[in-house]
Formats: sequence, C-alpha cells, structure tokens
Amino acid sequence: MRHLIGLSLAGVILSAAAWQSSAEQSQNKFPLAAPAGKDSNARTVAPPGAVNQGPFDMSTWKYGNAPAFTAPSGMKLWNPVKIKLMEGGKVVGGTVRAVGDPNTYCAMANAGYDFIWTEMQHHPSTWDNVVRAWQTCPRAKAVPGARIAYTDEREIQRALDGGALVLVVPTVDTVEEARQAVDWAYFPPLGKRSQGGGPAFAPEMWGGVPGGYRQTINDNLVLILMIETLEGLRNADAIAKVPGVTAIFAASGDLGNFTGFAQGTPDYERAINMVHDAAIKAGVKLCGPFAWKDRPDFTCFQAGSEAAQIARGARAELGDLHNTQGKPEVGPFAGK
Repeated sequence: MRHLIGLSLAGVILSAAAWQSSAEQSQNKFPLAAPAGKDSNARTVAPPGAVNQGPFDMSTWKYGNAPAFTAPSGMKLWNPVKIKLMEGGKVVGGTVRAVGDPNTYCAMANAGYDFIWTEMQHHPSTWDNVVRAWQTCPRAKAVPGARIAYTDEREIQRALDGGALVLVVPTVDTVEEARQAVDWAYFPPLGKRSQGGGPAFAPEMWGGVPGGYRQTINDNLVLILMIETLEGLRNADAIAKVPGVTAIFAASGDLGNFTGFAQGTPDYERAINMVHDAAIKAGVKLCGPFAWKDRPDFTCFQAGSEAAQIARGARAELGDLHNTQGKPEVGPFAGK
C-alpha cells in the first residue's frame, strides 16, 4: 500500500513538474502573454515598449503600422474608376440586373462602361449569383460595383468581400447612416470593416494587387451615398462631409417621388441643387443619371441597363465617354 501511495505521489509530482515545464515553455513562446491563471492588469498597464501606454482608451488609440494592414509608402492607385474621378474625368456605370447569366454581365462589363452598377436594391438577385458573375470576368474593362439594398453591415460586407470596387448606398438620410456606411466599407483606421476574407482577397480578383488588397483597398474604394428623401436633403451638407465619402448621388427618380415635383419644376430643381451645393462645399464628387452628363459639376453617372445597351449599343449611348476608362500604371487593370 505504501508502495502504491508513493507511486501516486510521484505521479502527482511529475505531473506538476510537467505542467510547470509546459507553462514555462508557453511563456517562452509567448513572452508577452498573460501569465497562466493570473490577471495581467492589461486594461490599465501596457507592456514595456508598447506604443499605447497608460490605461486603455479607444478614443486616443494610436493605430499601428504593421505591414499586413498598412500600404507601402508611395503606392499608386490601381482602381481605374478612382483614378479617373481623381483626375477630374467623368465615370459611367452600366446597370446590370440579370446577374444570373454571367455571360450577360461580362458582355456589359466589356461594353465600354467604367464600372458595373449591379442592381441589388430593386432586383431579386442573390449574392452568390452576383459574385459568380464578377468572378467570371474580373479583368473586364468595367470594374465590379453594386448598389446594395440599404445601409446594412451584412449587405456592405457581402458586396466588398465579393469584390466590389464601387459601392453605392441608397436612401442615406442621416449623418449617422453615412458614418455607418463608412464604418462597414473601410478597414481600420478609417472604418470598422471586418477582415473576413472572401473572393476579393483571392489572386483571381484583387489578392495580387500592388501593395496588397487589405493594405490598399481603403484608398481605391469608391463610396457613393444616395440622397433621395426630404430628410436626406435636410442633412445633405453634413452627410457629404463624412470622411470616406467619395461622392453623393442626387437621386433623380426618388427626389421626385419624395418631393412630389417633376424634373424641370422649380421645387424639384431646388432639391437637386441642394445636393449639388452639398457636394461642392464638401469637396466630394457629384453623381446623377446619365441624362445629366452635361449638367454642371456632375462627374459620375448611372447609365442604362443591359436591355438599354442591347437596344441601342453602349457606343451610341455613351458617345465621347465610350471606352474612356482610367489608366492605372500598376495592378490588374494596367495596360487595358
């Protein structure tokens, strides 16, 4: 019996020693990790050498410069739509509804537009069909874009993880909604987009862009917020000033719908001019229907659908804006 007790005690001692050795090995492997079973007091005390010292405060947090999250110095833009807008050009999105047929999508994407306005607000498309269409011809002349259904984290995340380079958010009424759109569209430090992966990160799409997708997409994304209601008009100046907004869109149809006045009437034109003024004061781009391509200060447009393109042809529709995509010096669209 004593022999058995001795063996048991020896086993306990050996187990404790093994546990201690394992704990020491873990601590050596992760030298800054909290000690096993102990409160590290990390909320109030930073490890030696940390950039952010003192008690944790998210409002004063200094963002890091890890290579996985930071664009290399001097990186050039690779999204031709963003390049063209920044150079003062006019960009046109061709509207696609029938994403169930990737061939239709690809035909539109190579018809001469700058981007494809994949319609997810007023068409019962599903994201798996949309992404499949985008993946079919990711190097088409027009980059993939989408008008999502509403200001929603899941909608924005699916569009961007699927590969959208132009994001159109409808019916933005308040500054809070504009900030939410920015939060979900951009990675930190500008926004709060989750790094969940998806087709956008794959080499077939944007995974191989110069500088890396995660590191450069914040600079290359085009975010367009639509002003469509009386509440949106009231807040248009503040909405346009939210950092991260590339452009605001004067919604021709719904501003008529919500004001009750037809295009050309003084009340309707006043509403459109309010959106115009908000964009000018904020220094962002101004978007509208393609019929307004000659309206002062408008530089980005939604053009007709695949049905319109088939009926009259993209060249006839776009005129001197046909096949005038931006010209990146680097990335997947260079030399197109």
